[in-house]
Amino acid sequence: MSQPILTITLNPAIDQTVLLPTLHTGHVNLASQTRQDAGGKGINVAACLADQGIEVVASGLLGAHNEPIFRELFESKGIIDRFVRLPGNTRTNLKLVDESTRETTDINLPGFTVDESVIDTLFERVSELAVRGSQVALCGSLPAGLPPRYWSSLVAELRSKECEILLDTSGAALSHALNASRQALPHIIKPNRHELEEWAGRALPGRDALLTAAQDLNRAGIDWVVVSLGAEGALFVHQENALLASLPAPSVISTVGAGDALVSGLLAARHRGLDMEHTARHAVAVAVGKLANVGPHLPAQETLLALSRQVVISAP
Repeated sequence: MSQPILTITLNPAIDQTVLLPTLHTGHVNLASQTRQDAGGKGINVAACLADQGIEVVASGLLGAHNEPIFRELFESKGIIDRFVRLPGNTRTNLKLVDESTRETTDINLPGFTVDESVIDTLFERVSELAVRGSQVALCGSLPAGLPPRYWSSLVAELRSKECEILLDTSGAALSHALNASRQALPHIIKPNRHELEEWAGRALPGRDALLTAAQDLNRAGIDWVVVSLGAEGALFVHQENALLASLPAPSVISTVGAGDALVSGLLAARHRGLDMEHTARHAVAVAVGKLANVGPHLPAQETLLALSRQVVISAP
């Protein structure tokens, strides 16, 4: 695929990461380090795609009053910025990283509320940017003011242009999208275990249960179902085939954005026409490589290639 990949982020955030030697809830904590990064699922995906040498266009909604941190990221990575600016500030999310356990506590603040005029402007922008036959990633939560069906509306519009659509969202927005008609389903989804359980309406405690749920979605018309399983790796289901790809992380600095890195690796592999095994290897290698970095950044290509060779492929 020669066209740039288009990522859409409707509820972005500035990620304020605070590193703590040990997180003591209910007490005063002294941070060892803090930093701010432009964030939001689709923005993280775009940044990781750029680090893999993929041309990418990023769009969605941004607050006009604190946009410089986003503009600097786009310029530094060569990302084409086609965001719609709104009055006010993009929200800030807090990431509390306990350095003793490597666990991250997320505190996500509410974003802006959008009205009907913004909805129409955004729909027109996405329709204008989507090139027939290109890849489009719809990522993250919906801001207040957008109904849960909004992602489905965009999917239907993009499918009319024969785009390959990846949807990475959760909750009511994901359920609505997965209950659409076969002709309005996304081509690729990447739920985690909890998100897949929410859709299924039941616990999926073992690999067999996860595989069955993923295969049900595959047979319903979703071409790729990739279930991220944290340290266990990721389950890939595609055209009646299934495999588990896993790799212990050699270094973990922060788990923030690892799922978005997995999405970027999956998109990059599809962009380059890799087969199923090499797609899984690359996607998991990118996710593991991201764990050694804070912010939306990947290690060097040579490191990713070395990691991909170490990924273990097995039956689910």
